Amino acid sequence: MTVDLDTLLKKLVELNGSDLHLHVGEPPIYRVDGRLIRSELPPLKPEDTRNLVLPIMTEEQRKRFREELELDLSYEIQGLARFRINLFLQRGNIGAAIRLIPLHIKTIDEWGLPQVLKKIALLPRGFVLVTGPTGSGKSTTLAAMIEHMNTHVRRHIITIEDPIEFVFEDKMCTIEQRELGVDTLSFSEALRRVMRQNPDVIMVGEMRDLETMKQALTAAEMGALVLATLHTTDAAQTVDRIIDVFPPEQQHQVRLQLAATLQAVISQTLLPLASGKGRIAAFEILIVTPAVRNTIREGKIEQIYTIIQTGAKEGM
Repeated sequence: MTVDLDTLLKKLVELNGSDLHLHVGEPPIYRVDGRLIRSELPPLKPEDTRNLVLPIMTEEQRKRFREELELDLSYEIQGLARFRINLFLQRGNIGAAIRLIPLHIKTIDEWGLPQVLKKIALLPRGFVLVTGPTGSGKSTTLAAMIEHMNTHVRRHIITIEDPIEFVFEDKMCTIEQRELGVDTLSFSEALRRVMRQNPDVIMVGEMRDLETMKQALTAAEMGALVLATLHTTDAAQTVDRIIDVFPPEQQHQVRLQLAATLQAVISQTLLPLASGKGRIAAFEILIVTPAVRNTIREGKIEQIYTIIQTGAKEGM
């Protein structure tokens, strides 16, 4: 193949697509408005995928990829866009899934997100979860909320990401962005030490395991505003998922911690527009009121659905 990775990525931006998929036996495939579109290029050969991705990797990243057979990294075309790249092996050949990350961080208003997110972003402390399936825009929502803080309040914000996606410019806030494999070994290890760095806000790219959830809850208890993502579809499922990760003998204590610290659950998905061109985000937002805290404390999670239906005045 005569084209390089930058050429393929520039085409992704030109198409206003969200993703680029590279795997042997198929031409480069773009995802545009949720639909997969095969390019007119010839099918990729094993040497093609190697030649496309190896030049953008550091020696350390190549070593990690050889050892772990998986790798997440970020890549930027100066002045155009950033990209989150997941590398993997399939049938012994290198494959890649690449997500477009715009350089410009849009505001809550520019994205047309619910106005209550502004209020949530300015909360002084607690636990806020943004949930939804892969590709639903969780990172975009978190970035818009952090940018709202950055233009309205003075805070020390620390993000822990895998990899770093949106790159923030300090405005009213001081923002430190840490990347797994580069600046820290794991989400849980970074969270265990982060409170010594005097943060007002901690953003956790993804809560993948029990230890990360435990440390995130502890950080919220200690007075930070903790923002995190989960791959759950609604508020009730989110609360259940967190509790169920813990051993049975710890679940009562976790319910008490969640009841005390949880401030909001923002669940989202992307739906196709009727015109067939573009997608729009649909939200379910749980604002944690005293009634919700009692529901969590007592383990009556199914009642959350009713509270959301009657909570319009709270911004739900």
